[in-house]
Amino acid sequence: MNRVIDKIKHEFLEMLPPTIFFFVILHIIALIRALMVRGTGVALPTTASVTIAALILGKSVLIANMLPFINRFPEKPLIWNAGWKTVVYSAVALLIHYAERLYEFWKDAPSLAAANHALLTQMVWPRFWAIQILLLTLIGNYCVFAELARLIGRERLRAIFIGPLPADMASRLAENAARRAEFH
Repeated sequence: MNRVIDKIKHEFLEMLPPTIFFFVILHIIALIRALMVRGTGVALPTTASVTIAALILGKSVLIANMLPFINRFPEKPLIWNAGWKTVVYSAVALLIHYAERLYEFWKDAPSLAAANHALLTQMVWPRFWAIQILLLTLIGNYCVFAELARLIGRERLRAIFIGPLPADMASRLAENAARRAEFH
């Protein structure tokens, strides 16, 4: 039973960084969308829907990281894996972004096909692609830092950015890293 709880805790801790990252960037994107459509009467996502999308993307990253093809270029410079993961994660983000828009149209349409047709004809495509470019850029940054953390370790990356940690906190982080290594 303790092993199951440890595994759940491990999975949760692995999912936390990408979920927090996507939670923040999706709120930034929602704010940008709000500013772009101000006064047009277009419905905007709520914090709840942004949070759900962040949880989905966080779990998607966790699942994608378990796929054998995700670390496709381990012997090459970091940019290869970071670029590859950016493409994979951005494709998932594109599908989620499109599905989110499709759902908005589906609420008023008699069928999914009708909603898709309305979406394709009525969507402001430059705005859609602007959001996708922003997502691509932010996901690329996430992937670069995730690959860097994978290579040099989260604790060392944290120390590089924030500074050295107090000795007691550093020892706790080392213990947590050792426990995480047991699961891999």
